[in-house]
Amino acid sequence: MNLHFQETKLLLDERARRYNNIDFITTDPIQVPHRFHKKEDIEIAGFLAATIAWGQRKSIIKNGFRLMEMMDNSPYDFIMQTSIGCGNKSCSELNSFVHRTFNGSDCLFFLSSLQNIYRNHSGLEQVFTEGYRTQGSVFGALKHFRKVFLEIPHDKHVTKHLSDVTANSGAKRLNMFLRWMVRNDGKEVDFGLWRNIPASALMLPLDVHTGDVARALALLNRRQNDWKAVEEITSILRLFDPEDPIKYDFALFGIGAFENNSF
Repeated sequence: MNLHFQETKLLLDERARRYNNIDFITTDPIQVPHRFHKKEDIEIAGFLAATIAWGQRKSIIKNGFRLMEMMDNSPYDFIMQTSIGCGNKSCSELNSFVHRTFNGSDCLFFLSSLQNIYRNHSGLEQVFTEGYRTQGSVFGALKHFRKVFLEIPHDKHVTKHLSDVTANSGAKRLNMFLRWMVRNDGKEVDFGLWRNIPASALMLPLDVHTGDVARALALLNRRQNDWKAVEEITSILRLFDPEDPIKYDFALFGIGAFENNSF
């Protein structure tokens, strides 16, 4: 590791320690699943919060909590017991849900697909784990998950809200969701609920903030925030910490979002 990389690692290690703590939760969409204690509630709330995680963070958090309220703040029970799209009061309210381009019909389809996953595929953890186990990578897990998620009848427009890594999507929101579910470092931010996908296999949730900071630090050459860029930056982060490379998400995001790239 050359001098530049050593200095950069020290910087990112310090920033990871600074931002990877419970205070981070109060500014981040991860606070939505942190409302819950049951594993399945955390998974579903986390997945839905991650799904709408683009735009202003205050709006993401507000709409994430609003969506939970529409599900009676019991997302797993709602998924398992409600006839989605049946025209009852709850579904009518959900049909009015909007977050940017994610509208009510998108919402109802996502809930229907989650219902299928929990009723017929043993839940989100099993689907992601099966993809990882059979294909040996997070890329494979994301590919398999998308296939299962879209196996029920759907309109084409809903697919734009579910990243397709086979089309070179960076899959920022799905990688963030996996970070939440998999990492278990005792810092009380990420949940560490899933034990069969190792933290070492996770991929960086690459967005505008993390991408800009990574390029400013000469850790990323690719200009687009796509899957090839995710592979490039994550391979560098694994040199810094092979067992937990995505802890540096806190550092890269924190520098970009809270420090305006001043480091």
